[in-house]
Amino acid sequence: MVFLSSAETDQRKMSAENHSSVTEFILAGLSEQPELQLPLFLLFLGIYVVTVVGNLGMITLIGLSSHLHTPMYCFLSSLSFIDLCHSTVITPKMLVNFVTEKNVISYPECMTQLYFFLIFAIAECHMLAVMAYDRYVAICSPLLYNVIMSYHLCIWLTVGVYILGILGSTIHTSFMLRLFLCKTNVINHYFCDLFPLLGPSCSSTYINEFLVLALSAFNILTPALTILASYIFIIASILRIRSTEGRSKAFSTCSSHISAVALFFGSAAFMYLQPSSVSSMDQGRVSSVFYTTVVPMLNPLIYSLRNKDVKFALEKTLDRKACS
Repeated sequence: MVFLSSAETDQRKMSAENHSSVTEFILAGLSEQPELQLPLFLLFLGIYVVTVVGNLGMITLIGLSSHLHTPMYCFLSSLSFIDLCHSTVITPKMLVNFVTEKNVISYPECMTQLYFFLIFAIAECHMLAVMAYDRYVAICSPLLYNVIMSYHLCIWLTVGVYILGILGSTIHTSFMLRLFLCKTNVINHYFCDLFPLLGPSCSSTYINEFLVLALSAFNILTPALTILASYIFIIASILRIRSTEGRSKAFSTCSSHISAVALFFGSAAFMYLQPSSVSSMDQGRVSSVFYTTVVPMLNPLIYSLRNKDVKFALEKTLDRKACS
């Protein structure tokens, strides 16, 4: 049995009281200027509506069109689901905060938002890598594509993406729950993110900061390097195609994925692949807008507007509705 001194007992009691006293947080939001709240509300409301309609439309279109039931479009459907959930975890609360006096979020709500945000953010990183691998197989080994990208492999890759998201999120959130947050209840961000939540901590955040950098390196750099390697082989394969039309078609197939990847990984790396003492929360808020709201809106637009198969499926579905 271990006996504690009265000083140690009092210190633990004070820490427990400080920790339990944080029942809610005040989110600083995107802007503290009152005149910008309504324009920002309307802007992000429009972005969210486009995000929901675009991603739900993509999921529905792929589900209804039998000729889109291929690995590429199954992964795209999963990406649309991730984007929809990713945006829904953040944007509705942000919209409410634009039209209320105090941007208040309770401690349980904050931890829940952090947990689900991380699941879908990590899952998106790995889903983009899976899609790059799919394009690599399709362009570099077209005759073996149906053999390599079998139904079972596609299922396992998709399940693996979500497992990595849940695992990474559980680790981050578990260590966040162990911190004593007592310095302040103000979070210098518009949602509950990892680095902003370390600010109010009265206990050591060394392990948390190490985990953020280590797991972010794995969840951002590993997919990014996988994508880079895939596209090096893809470009080398495309350059060996003799016909100009063939090269153009192959490049157009990959260009939409490259656009989505560059925007998402660029903004995510800026936020997470640096120590919290170096990162500016004001700059972090701007970069996080891209991967939490802008990218989920742009992905269905990028993949639909630059994809002939999706356009054809949409026209066919609309014609069928018109005839009926």
